[in-house]
Amino acid sequence: MKSTCQGQGGGGRKVTRGTMTLERRGDWPEGEAEVCQRTPHLRDLPPTFPSTEVLKSEAPPLEPPASPPSGSLACSSGNPLPEPLPEDPKDDGPTEKLKQEDAALAGPGLRNFLAVLRRRNFLLLWIGQVFSQLADKVLLVLLIGLISRQFQPEGASISGWVAAIMLAFTLPAVLLGSLAGVFVDRWPKKGVLVLSNVVRGILVLLLPPLLWLTAGRNLWPGIPLGFGGLLLISFAVSVLTQFFAPAEQATLPLILPRRELLAANSLYTTTMMASLIAGFAIGEPLLTLADRWGRAWLPGWEVGPELLVGGAYLSAGALLLLLQPHEKLEPRPWEAPHLWEDLKLGLEYIGQMPLIRAALLQMVVLYSLFAALAVLAVRMAEVTAELEADQFGVLLAAAGLGMAIGAFWVGHTGRQVSRRAWSGLGSLLLCLSLAALSWTEGKLFPSLAWIALLGCGGALVAVPMQTLLQEETPEHLRGKVFGLQNNAVNIALSLPLVLAGVAETYFGLAWTFLGLAALTGSAGLYLWGLLGREGHR
Repeated sequence: MKSTCQGQGGGGRKVTRGTMTLERRGDWPEGEAEVCQRTPHLRDLPPTFPSTEVLKSEAPPLEPPASPPSGSLACSSGNPLPEPLPEDPKDDGPTEKLKQEDAALAGPGLRNFLAVLRRRNFLLLWIGQVFSQLADKVLLVLLIGLISRQFQPEGASISGWVAAIMLAFTLPAVLLGSLAGVFVDRWPKKGVLVLSNVVRGILVLLLPPLLWLTAGRNLWPGIPLGFGGLLLISFAVSVLTQFFAPAEQATLPLILPRRELLAANSLYTTTMMASLIAGFAIGEPLLTLADRWGRAWLPGWEVGPELLVGGAYLSAGALLLLLQPHEKLEPRPWEAPHLWEDLKLGLEYIGQMPLIRAALLQMVVLYSLFAALAVLAVRMAEVTAELEADQFGVLLAAAGLGMAIGAFWVGHTGRQVSRRAWSGLGSLLLCLSLAALSWTEGKLFPSLAWIALLGCGGALVAVPMQTLLQEETPEHLRGKVFGLQNNAVNIALSLPLVLAGVAETYFGLAWTFLGLAALTGSAGLYLWGLLGREGHR
């Protein structure tokens, strides 16, 4: 499989990177751009490629006609040069204005956030994310409450029941994450975003009638039929989430110009961590309040919590229905999907692009680190005099607060600081915090401070790396790449749940934190060196 990339600017030289051939041309007025055109051999081309519907992006109206920065790959599926943008200005006036806006966004200030929030499409996607993220977190609290009230035998442990629910959520994430990304590339992003939220909302609203119909029946001796229904709904909700996540990431570059992606990802990370804290911290009070209101408005019907969570999903779907992601659909005759060929195409692209591969590795290491922290926080709370073991959420909240502060810092500073500098500083803070935590065992306030600094360092790495993935991945491969990222992250979130506990049991908290510091430092040094060799800012 061969990919031929043509870039503008400079002369007529060709550069070969592995199996990627770059041809630089000088027929664009300013800057450099590269247009990547895959020219597979006939024996490598799937018989039904491309897919049933080809999605073609239109750049946002305010994107300047100047080409993207040097070294970036903006891939088209067949045209040797990009199509002229219908919204592009024909004189120099608007171009100069856009250049001034770009220079303003490169510096620090709240205007970086205001610029993206003024865009209607981003605002709809962002608010939809808030509703969807909160619903995800509160749903887990709701399911645990239902198990406690209706299925847990008196005096028995709830751990086995909760573990089964967690398994139902985890299996689709591990098994279907990559394949979901393949379908996201074939389907309209807006349709995926809307339907995944609407169907999840309907599934949650089906919980009360399901429990009523299955009351008193057993699926297996000792296993109520209603609990089997909870497992099925949890599994279905998780399956739909695997489609929502890559579609959401692939939509951002469709509705925003490149210069605003860093601030957008900063806002996304900030709200994601805020919803994580709020969802688990206020989930139970919110459900209690919803139950009280539900009993007052609908006497005899205990449906308040389900209405709250289901309504949040449906609200997200309704908001995203108004989204206009600048996608054009070119209908083609129906063709059977070739999932493995498409998945192989995404893997091949990642293998050929060192920056994409390194960014994915850094994200996987980062998520593994925070998953390990979730396990180790229980032990940290247990050995801290001021906390009980079940109050480990206080420590995790400090990490979430630090990550929100770090994400806000990146977005506020803008592109004035290079991605390499952000990654290096973030990796340094991660290593320093992990090493310091090995010396603060049993001390509450020093541990909270270092955990908050750990979260801040994580954001300094995560936001620029996620932005790099969005900028460097061609549109027709974004679903596949983000699906693979989602799959790798979910695996990274699962393995440390076992490994971190085993490591702490055999080596203790101090040595476990030092080992994590060494792992994080190694990944950070690798990415630092790679970004330096590639000359990326």
